[in-house]
Amino acid sequence: QVQLVESGGGLVQAGGSLRLSCAASGRTFSSYAMGWFRQAPGKEREFVAAIIWSGGYTYYADSVKGRFTISRDNAKNTVYLQMNSLKPEDTAVYYCAARPNIVVVTTPGGYDYWGQGTQVTVSS
Repeated sequence: QVQLVESGGGLVQAGGSLRLSCAASGRTFSSYAMGWFRQAPGKEREFVAAIIWSGGYTYYADSVKGRFTISRDNAKNTVYLQMNSLKPEDTAVYYCAARPNIVVVTTPGGYDYWGQGTQVTVSS
């Protein structure tokens, strides 16, 4: 069982930066692949980024590639999402998710555990 708690969301102007954190409970965090997803009002939840258990492989949606960076600190049971050059279209609730597998996937159904989400709003 893994519990996830996101933090770090807020209101930022276009071009600004935010860093989201996701704190995980559970002794097996280091064996989980982790992902970040987002959901804007009236839209489906979409994949943002994912990272394998060791942090040695990451994968990004085309819409955030080059602007966002996912990382993890297994000693702190935390995964991060550094978001730079933010755009108004990045506005959404951001969720972290965990799957007990070494392989990352981009579909929400592939993840077993979810946080409650943190709101990110980018003003133009």
